[in-house]
Amino acid sequence: MRRRFFVGACLVSLPALAAPEKPVRFSITGAMSQGSLAMGSAPPGSLVALDGRPLHVTADGRFAFGFGPDQTKPVLVTVRYPEGGGDSRSFTPAARTYDIQHVNGLPQHTVTPPPEVTERIAREAEVIYLARLTDSGGSDFLSGFDWPAPGIESGIFGSQRIDNGTPMSPHYGVDMAAPTGTPIHAPADGVVSVSDDHYLNGGFTLIDHGQGVSTSYLHQSKRLVKVGDRVQRGQRIGMIGATGRATGPHLHWAMNWFQVRLDPSLSTRKPKPDPL
Repeated sequence: MRRRFFVGACLVSLPALAAPEKPVRFSITGAMSQGSLAMGSAPPGSLVALDGRPLHVTADGRFAFGFGPDQTKPVLVTVRYPEGGGDSRSFTPAARTYDIQHVNGLPQHTVTPPPEVTERIAREAEVIYLARLTDSGGSDFLSGFDWPAPGIESGIFGSQRIDNGTPMSPHYGVDMAAPTGTPIHAPADGVVSVSDDHYLNGGFTLIDHGQGVSTSYLHQSKRLVKVGDRVQRGQRIGMIGATGRATGPHLHWAMNWFQVRLDPSLSTRKPKPDPL
């Protein structure tokens, strides 16, 4: 009787074993900080949403999204698997600190444009806005990005700009100062969706790399590609210049996920090349 009671007591006192956690079947890679591009992988045929917004997914289950430069709220990635069921994970971008940068010597007509060019500036901005809305469904972004040109980093992403003493919007790109005529190369494969001479941007090119990921090249002295061109990584697409709002020859290199501004330096595969 005692033996039975003892065994029973032991059985009752054993702690309940926790059920093993189900492994999450998708992954996210990237810097995972403010202003960074994140790339995901899920089983082929999965449906993916970011905060309820459906994302384009390649045939092999790859997708992308971006964290805004000032984003503090977490995002929720939800994946529904083709055979049923799914997983969700929350991601919070790491915070960054941005500097204040004073830039003097800019042509004053580019800092405070005259009224007669207001319509032109708005029209050019609209062209860029619409191009960045494109979701081509491509996957050229998957291979990562190379630096498009050598040069001294003269402007940093996210810095608050004071141009000729006038506070401006933050600087959403990386500036590389180099002599006029220095070649600019495509950092990854893609399709040219904008190529034109703009009032503020100067010689401007925008390349679509798929799923809303695009890169832009400003202040070129010469553009070597046109809208609709398919470009390959390493292909020469233009030359560094000082056109538009610029104090001297440099390349302003920008990256976007749709309208979200990203820091292209966070997505490069290799170290920055040495200045010329």
